[in-house]
Amino acid sequence: MDGRRAPGSAVVREAAGVAYRLRRSSRAHRLRLVIDGDGTPLVTLPVRAPLRLADEFVVSRRDWIGRQHARFAAERARHQARGPLGDGGTLDFSGQAHRLDVRPLPGGQRTRIEHDDAVEATIRIWLAEADGPALPSVLERWLREEARAAVGRRVAARAPQLGVVPRAVSIRDQRTRWGSASRKGRLSFSWRLVLAPPAVLDYVVVHELAHLAVFGHPPAFWALVRSVVPGADAARRWLREHARELHWSLE
Repeated sequence: MDGRRAPGSAVVREAAGVAYRLRRSSRAHRLRLVIDGDGTPLVTLPVRAPLRLADEFVVSRRDWIGRQHARFAAERARHQARGPLGDGGTLDFSGQAHRLDVRPLPGGQRTRIEHDDAVEATIRIWLAEADGPALPSVLERWLREEARAAVGRRVAARAPQLGVVPRAVSIRDQRTRWGSASRKGRLSFSWRLVLAPPAVLDYVVVHELAHLAVFGHPPAFWALVRSVVPGADAARRWLREHARELHWSLE
């Protein structure tokens, strides 16, 4: 069967009892299998490849998919154990768990947020009455601004080391990548990087700046990145291992 349409123009299929999403990409040169943000296997297939290859690939990786499902469930359980997002809850910021201290404000006053590590790692939120039901949105707006400042500092520090000058830097909610660079020198970064350890954010900034000197990922690119960030491989592993936690942060 060709399956039914799923969000993002993917098609839902099943092979040997394993449900997965399939999408075709003109940029794909081979099959690629990842576990999507909701725990569903996602196969990317080159445009001209026959559908049966996707089914066969999923069946051949069935054991791996089972292990990933178990890992997904364990991560989800740990995340839910942290409790709801609200007063007394926790939120990772700059790689460290911060307690949320939410204080309601009387009507007419505007929400404000303060990061305070003086005694205990805390994000203190004076929440306006009108913003009460929208705490995740309030926090996201604040985190985006914190990310803009943090990324800006790292770009300013690292660009001269790499001998490049970006034309523009933007902060977005990129769901499938942590950063991107265009041939015109425009860089984009996920605001969620501000939740990660500073060394991880620094690596992603260097990674994208390096693309302004060496486009693509040839050996020369990785040599350049590692010459500036010796811990690049450890940062990449951290992102792979904690990606879902970053995406679930405001749930």
